Amino acid sequence: MDLKGKKIILGSASPRRRELLSGLDIEFEVDTENGFRENFREIKAVREIPSMMSEGKSYGFHRPLGENEILITADTVVICGGRVFGKPADRAEAVSMLKTLAGRPHEVITAVTIRSCREKDTFSDRATVRFGELSDEEINYYIDKYKPFDKAGSYGVQEWIGYIGIESIEGSFYTVMGFPVYKVYRHLKKFL
Repeated sequence: MDLKGKKIILGSASPRRRELLSGLDIEFEVDTENGFRENFREIKAVREIPSMMSEGKSYGFHRPLGENEILITADTVVICGGRVFGKPADRAEAVSMLKTLAGRPHEVITAVTIRSCREKDTFSDRATVRFGELSDEEINYYIDKYKPFDKAGSYGVQEWIGYIGIESIEGSFYTVMGFPVYKVYRHLKKFL
């Protein structure tokens, strides 16, 4: 993709988002300095949480954007039984989340905000994931070995738990991974 002199900034510390954006063969830099504090407990419309968090991260960026800069931020949540699962606070919460998700379908929503100094575009994508039953031994093994404390819902679809536990995905695998690259590419082209 011809960036037409634009400088792309990924405002995310997520190695998965970095990997997926790299897969689009786009040059970018990572800058995670941000004053935004994630808190979605007050938000009533749960499906709007990722969009609000993504925009918050964008506008919480530590400095104004230059004329030729485009910032990309994102947020992912897992929704199961009306409950919203972000990143677990500790091991006990990670165990609780995975026990809740086991044997049930859940929704994963990832929102992305692309912003320049003149315009902003926020969009989201949804996928439905179904885990099979997970034993306590499998949950404990995964948490102890993979430490999924930086992942919404306490799991990474691309890791061991995804291999042994996910029965089906309706929607984009990359949305579940935290970055709907098909949509990112299409929306980014509008900025160029």
